[in-house]
Amino acid sequence: MSVRQPPAPDSARVAGVPAPASDRVACPVRGGLVEYDGCSNRARSNLSGHGGRVSALLIDVDDAWPPGVPHMLPPPPSRRGSAPRRGSRSAHALAGAVCLIALAGAAPATAPVRAAAASSSAPVSWQPDLSRTGTDDVNVQYAEGALRVRDGSAGPASLERDGGYASAVLEARPMERAVNRVTVALDATVPAAASVESDVRGRSADGTWTEWRQAAAGTAVELPRDAVEIQARLTLWSAKGGDTAAVRSLTLTADDAGGGHAEPAPPTASAFSARVFATRVGLVGHTTANGHVIRENDHFVALPSRRALSPNGSGQYSVQVCGPARCETAPVWDVGPWNTHDDHWNPSAQREQWQDLPRGLPEAQAAYEDGYNGGRDEFGRQVANPAGIDLADGTLYDVGLVDNGWVNVTYLWTDSGGETGALPARGPDVGVRQQGTTVSTRVANLPGPTTVRVRRE
Repeated sequence: MSVRQPPAPDSARVAGVPAPASDRVACPVRGGLVEYDGCSNRARSNLSGHGGRVSALLIDVDDAWPPGVPHMLPPPPSRRGSAPRRGSRSAHALAGAVCLIALAGAAPATAPVRAAAASSSAPVSWQPDLSRTGTDDVNVQYAEGALRVRDGSAGPASLERDGGYASAVLEARPMERAVNRVTVALDATVPAAASVESDVRGRSADGTWTEWRQAAAGTAVELPRDAVEIQARLTLWSAKGGDTAAVRSLTLTADDAGGGHAEPAPPTASAFSARVFATRVGLVGHTTANGHVIRENDHFVALPSRRALSPNGSGQYSVQVCGPARCETAPVWDVGPWNTHDDHWNPSAQREQWQDLPRGLPEAQAAYEDGYNGGRDEFGRQVANPAGIDLADGTLYDVGLVDNGWVNVTYLWTDSGGETGALPARGPDVGVRQQGTTVSTRVANLPGPTTVRVRRE
């Protein structure tokens, strides 16, 4: 068996393993096409004991990709010839996953070998380093052994709320096996009129992130799908001029909720869309909830929930906004207008608040038009317009608005398949431009390496 370093049939050969042999398989990726015995496959699995990857065609299982082993990209359909896929050789079958190893171009070996892909079901706990503040953190400082609000008068631009706001996006933790449940424990001092929120999200094997989910201390949060990487975020609020909360430690525990790993959701034709009232952000020079400093003619949006807040410079959560003139795709970089827990794009039963409202109806619109919640937002303020999205100036003008107005919004991350796909981006960073030309306006820069979701148009 030829073991190669990059996942391509003509890449450097780093080892030759005579059959029969045994090794652990992990992290399959899509690589160069390998054809053998009327079959073809692009999956390449890592052999931890030999420092390289081998074709999945050498693993004697019925699936095109090794079952039970999280992969880095969604498995594409295998292209197979007229001859059938090698059947499971029951005469050689052993309990668990079985590999059949063969030298390149030689007849298959007669002895099966075991692929040890079993994983422990024990929970995994860890404590992120709160002292390591990074570029995705906003208005935080680590002092006297705790994470705190740095400036008690700075808040998200679109929210227009007095008081201090800080956010720390903690380092993501890779999991040795797929998990779908996370519990948090917080060691913090929280004065009156201050608060601390902890959120978690998971990265699926295809590279896409789930939405952020608020995690109350001691209460397990179940993610909507299996994740191979977990990330936490801390949000601190303080009253204007008041004392800040102090977070000394955060402990996360991840495990599998049981009942087997969830199957991928069936593809949908399109992401969820709704017609909502848009207001203008303006506020040039102010800072958004993810730390972006607003520029003239800027391109981004604000939504009234932190569940879909992208890191600064990232388009992990983006929307398509269609106005009177044209459509534009813009990242979600701020929280507002009015609310911070109104994920109105989710099904009613999954909304963080206001679950008695229909999907696609923002709470502010219901309050303004129908007197819902006494006509007030989550902070008790009287709602003065029905806005469910804020548009930065460049986005607002480019879709054809000159002032506040109604737009059609598509929440692109809600797409579970359809005409989109998650792909790794090449290069140190990714420049996102408004139109399909290299001279059009640059609306975002995504630091690499990263994974992007692309749509066929």
